[in-house]
Amino acid sequence: MARLFGTDGVRGRANADLTPELALAVAVAAAHTLAERDPSRQPLAVVGRDPRASGEMLEAAVVAGLTSAGANVLRVGVLPTPGVAFLVGETKADFGVMLSASHNPMPDNGIKLFAAGGHKLPDDLEMRIEAAIGAAIEGDGSTGRRRPTGAGIGRVSDLLDGAEHYVGHLVGTVDHRLDGLRVVVDCANGAAAEVGPVAYREAGAEVIAINAEPNGLNINDGCGSTHLDVVRAAVLEHGADLGLAHDGDADRCLAVTADGTEVDGDEIMAILALAMRDAGTLTADTLVATVMSNLGLRLAMSREGIKLVETKVGDRYVLEELRASGLALGGEQSGHIVMPSYATTGDGVLTGLQLMSRMAATGSSLAGLAAAVTKLPQVLINVPVGDRVAGAGDPAVRAAAEQAEAELGGTGRVLLRPSGTEPLVRVMVEAATVETARSVAERIAAAVRAASPA
Repeated sequence: MARLFGTDGVRGRANADLTPELALAVAVAAAHTLAERDPSRQPLAVVGRDPRASGEMLEAAVVAGLTSAGANVLRVGVLPTPGVAFLVGETKADFGVMLSASHNPMPDNGIKLFAAGGHKLPDDLEMRIEAAIGAAIEGDGSTGRRRPTGAGIGRVSDLLDGAEHYVGHLVGTVDHRLDGLRVVVDCANGAAAEVGPVAYREAGAEVIAINAEPNGLNINDGCGSTHLDVVRAAVLEHGADLGLAHDGDADRCLAVTADGTEVDGDEIMAILALAMRDAGTLTADTLVATVMSNLGLRLAMSREGIKLVETKVGDRYVLEELRASGLALGGEQSGHIVMPSYATTGDGVLTGLQLMSRMAATGSSLAGLAAAVTKLPQVLINVPVGDRVAGAGDPAVRAAAEQAEAELGGTGRVLLRPSGTEPLVRVMVEAATVETARSVAERIAAAVRAASPA
């Protein structure tokens, strides 16, 4: 069987790649792998989703799979991914399932799994689940458990106040009220459409919510964290102090200043790192970021006496480093920011609250806070390919990248990697000027296209 799990769960086109049959099999395998094997009790699973129309279908399949494996199910409905992770811990569930394709377009969907406590799964657990899926399809023959019958079948209930508990938790993390701050929030017609604006308002901000009317089909459609022009225009129109943009499942947050300048995850991490250092809560004065983070972030942290630890691309690797080293802050340039004191995974609304709390505490504008980082020009080209692994590993592509690195010397760098979720190869180049970065990136992208045509 081909590898199912990417960098963030199982993902694909709903009802084509990601079918109800596959969702059911993943659910059965997850129940047998993640549930505590205590014969005196039935395991409990929390299940949530984003507003995609296909989520209704896949939720039904997941619930059927879980209950057929003897797990009780607590449905929380439409909620951000970090909200589901939070409720896994709050309810002391054995594991959780989130149905979302994050920032991907509407036809896609995905299955994200959380272990007890709301933590993402390590590679070894994902591999065990994949190994169990074939057995689940054949009737669970190799897992050591037969299908339960009678009272052994799992039951389904709904947690009606889950969103309220989650919002209360988010607002409780804010040290400085947000009164006087006007913020535009682009909810991407996604999972944060209700809880995001509510949380920001309860923390004191004046909120102008846009793209907050999901209909199952419009999630991420020309809006959210992948289309910042929308929130930028709204900030200028309303004279707001800042804008925040979430993705479909609200595990990421990007921002724009009052004049519409983008503030990405690197700058947000720098702002929060300095805030936490000043408060004495930045463990070991260390920040965790991926290899995609801009060289400017590294230089800024070095000037401030903050150590930066690098990981592979993917918030799961940031999470693993944070947990392994007991650190307090990490994230990605894309806006996945993780604060383990408050959340077990990236949380876009939490990030927005903490960002505005820093503004309120210092009296500084977002532009003033973001000025801590001077970014090196960076160009990222997502190259559609037929085979993302072959496209990134082709000898001619590697030779082009090595030649570019040699040309740039110490004034820049090249990063070439296959996407973990889409048929893309990502070509990232940093250089002294944007013209140089673009020229080098386009040259390498051409080599990728030639090696693996889409």
